[in-house]
Amino acid sequence: MSAVLQPVARRAIRELPDELVSQIAAGEVVERPASVVRELVDNALDAGAREIAVRLTGGGIRAILVEDDGLGIPAAELPLALRRHATSKIASLDELESVATMGFRGEALAAIASVAELTIASRTADAAHAQRLEARSGELAPAARAVGTSVEVRELFFATPARRKFLKSEATELAHCIEAVRRHALTRPDVGFAVWHEGKLVQQWRRAEPAQRLRDVLDDEFVAGSREITLSIGPLRIHGRAGLPEAARARADQQYVYVNGRYVRDRLIAHGVRSAYEDVLHGARQPSYVLFIDIAPDRVDVNVHPTKIEVRFRDAREVHQAVRRAVESALGASRAAEAGAEVPGIRSDTPSPAAASRPPAAPQQASFGLAQAALLYAQEPPHAWAGPAAAVATAAAPAADPGDWPLGRALAQLGGVYILAENRQGLVIVDMHAAHERIVYERLKAALAGGVIEAQPLLIPASFAATPQEIATAEQNEATLRALGLDVAPLSAGTLAVRSRPAALAGGDVVELARGVLAELAQYDASSVIQRAQHEILATMACHGAVRANRQLTQAEMNALLRDMEATDRADQCNHGRPTWRQLTMKDLDTLFWRGR
Repeated sequence: MSAVLQPVARRAIRELPDELVSQIAAGEVVERPASVVRELVDNALDAGAREIAVRLTGGGIRAILVEDDGLGIPAAELPLALRRHATSKIASLDELESVATMGFRGEALAAIASVAELTIASRTADAAHAQRLEARSGELAPAARAVGTSVEVRELFFATPARRKFLKSEATELAHCIEAVRRHALTRPDVGFAVWHEGKLVQQWRRAEPAQRLRDVLDDEFVAGSREITLSIGPLRIHGRAGLPEAARARADQQYVYVNGRYVRDRLIAHGVRSAYEDVLHGARQPSYVLFIDIAPDRVDVNVHPTKIEVRFRDAREVHQAVRRAVESALGASRAAEAGAEVPGIRSDTPSPAAASRPPAAPQQASFGLAQAALLYAQEPPHAWAGPAAAVATAAAPAADPGDWPLGRALAQLGGVYILAENRQGLVIVDMHAAHERIVYERLKAALAGGVIEAQPLLIPASFAATPQEIATAEQNEATLRALGLDVAPLSAGTLAVRSRPAALAGGDVVELARGVLAELAQYDASSVIQRAQHEILATMACHGAVRANRQLTQAEMNALLRDMEATDRADQCNHGRPTWRQLTMKDLDTLFWRGR
């Protein structure tokens, strides 16, 4: 039987005691030991620390000690450091609106002290010795330590036992604490970090160059399976690394976004990244990425969440589009054009023979309709699509060296599904349908850039009950909806009617399609929605237009398909995110057959 709230007698309004106010505020800042670690490391970084040590007991539940070699706190200011909203980092609204420090709200130490035993020991460069302050008693006494600050927190949530019950096991809380330090380590390679647990060193990152710190934190496998991101637009700079689609993971546990050096979780940025991966990821796989966004402090509000984990941008659309563009650019070039290089996966500055001899692509007519474009690319034989240079190359005698082409020369067709080719590295296996699907898809996108999607009127309009927001969105975006091939208009005060649908999407639930597009139009800019809808339609057409399994190809056709893959963006995956080709090196083959043992 569920509990029912019962009415109670009226009680007088009164001010809450300071201690209770602090404990309530602590609930907004301190969720678990990792929250304490994050706040204390923030303060250490703001103090100019070059080395930070985090020492934990019981996963951080029983004790947390954060030591740094920063500037330290003068003895006279130590009591103030524990007062609510006392800070040296801001002094006016102007400074709050352009804050450039990790911490700035001035309530972290006070909040922690209200739910745990807290002690601070600190020494400045001009002090003869350190001073130690007990938060509970307020006692200040001399202490021994070098220049810097030590903050010790014991028995977290001892003053609020109900909160302590919600903590997980020590191992789980320890993992969260290490992750909190890892997030700082990624963005501050100039600072050394060490995490100790029960007296044992469990994680350490020494000061290093940014590239080396990335390897130290996320390992060589991430770096090898990712591409560099770099984009600058006015006051906005985006850099980092985007994981290749084949390196995607089952969980979103390797996604790091920083805004001006601060780790954040932002749905707008996450959507921008995900949309860049939308036609190269398979199923529900999650991409890996590290994204650093540098923007003028006055163009982002970091004071929208007590834990500073969320931000708000002055121009959210600008950031969303820039993030998508940056990640798309990083993922655009296919590794098929680099497959024959001596070092797999590393892009060479020297163009391959294929790229050097390839003529510039002929401009496509943006006025083509969907049906015309589909017929144009789906009916031509593969050897005609590769262009004059590739057609000549495949018609001539095979190259003497299989490394002349990145994906090599075709040897045979296996099971009517796979193309086997030889290149400098060894054996290349290509899924011909998946590969050709991507080629057709990218060409359709180029041909229809800036076009309007063909609409198919419905014999009987489909009506559905709509929310006020859906109706307002439909009225405000009538032109956008028509460009998408959708005619959605109000039928009554609470009903919308769909009178036409995209011609290429003859199947499916038209009402669900309309709801989905309206939801995206309400949240994101119209140009992004149009592009995504176009891509969905073109992907469907490309799948039907690509060569089918069990179709026998000539050697010239197979070679032409390989050359097209080398010239096509995102050729490593089909439109559904499945891989289109795989490389087996000579070393891989030697291992299979135990050669050299």
